Amino acid sequence: MNTALLSALREIEVDKGIPFETVVGVLEDSLLTAYYGREEEPEEKEERRVVLDRETGDIRVLKDGDDVTPADLTRVLAGVMRQNFLQRLNEVHNEQLMEEYGGRMGDIVTGIVQQAHRRMTLVDLGRVEAILPASEQVPNERYENGQRIKVFLSEIREPGRGPSLVVSRRHEGLLRGLFELEVPEIYDRLVEIRAVAREAGLRSKVAVWSNEPGIDPVGACVGPRGSRVRAVVSELRNEKIDIIQWDPDPARFIAKALSPARVREVYLDDDEQQAEVIVPDDQLSLAIGREGQNARLAVKLTEWKIDIKPESQATEFEDDVEEDWEPDEGSAMHRCRAVLANGRRCANTALPGSLFCGIPSHQAQAAEFEGS
Repeated sequence: MNTALLSALREIEVDKGIPFETVVGVLEDSLLTAYYGREEEPEEKEERRVVLDRETGDIRVLKDGDDVTPADLTRVLAGVMRQNFLQRLNEVHNEQLMEEYGGRMGDIVTGIVQQAHRRMTLVDLGRVEAILPASEQVPNERYENGQRIKVFLSEIREPGRGPSLVVSRRHEGLLRGLFELEVPEIYDRLVEIRAVAREAGLRSKVAVWSNEPGIDPVGACVGPRGSRVRAVVSELRNEKIDIIQWDPDPARFIAKALSPARVREVYLDDDEQQAEVIVPDDQLSLAIGREGQNARLAVKLTEWKIDIKPESQATEFEDDVEEDWEPDEGSAMHRCRAVLANGRRCANTALPGSLFCGIPSHQAQAAEFEGS
């Protein structure tokens, strides 16, 4: 009776998550290939079968119903267990991995740190270990063995020994997924995350929107007394998160994206996808942010190039424009006639055939002007 072999196979079933019958089948096939694979023709090999007794653990080789078990089968078994069998098991395990996780890329899962290294950290997801490479780790985070963390399922790579599940802590999808877990309105599609910009471990900006009347998308993400966003911040180790309301008007969206800074005016160049933003002088450093971080995140969030100028510099420019900006006689170019909130005239060029530029609010003035 070989109970030790049965116990080993049962342990493999539990550790790898592979059904016991599959494990036994791989062992039987590996033994047959190892013992007879090089000595006989394929058709002759097919006449033999290796059978494991599920009750005793004894192994027999059968040919046409006769027991032809070789005397040195135990020696062959030891070698097979170290080489062919384990390799075949890994192939089966990787096939299961592809079936189970292949369609789950982009999900958020909870794992336990198994081995933490600078170059790579292994995370136990239950039935499988995943790789958290250095490139997907957050620079200021430290991972300790036994620690529970949430990770983003990034990809399945297929190196020589089979596919490997790769997870991430710095992907923007992790931030999206955490909000979906914490905010029922996002999960139920009542609130939508329209854009995310993230510098992992430091600061993020999230633009949210709702088509449902009566639902405040920002308030839903913040939660009662800030409980929902606080849970996300805690999971991301105190990464700062700005939640703003997405706006279909690019000028308004850009202004909100630069929060917490206050914005005076936004001039748009639709052709170049570029915006010139005017802020009060005392808001310039806040709008740009430490080492340009706030401005960078606003650019990522809005997908517009943003040039930030203080109001004093913009005022000097506008004064020059008032005196010098007039088209040559016969030119089709004209300056927009819209009047800004500060009482000055818009510096943009009017659209062809119009007295106003393309900013939506200025086009509204055009409609009023033409209707008067």
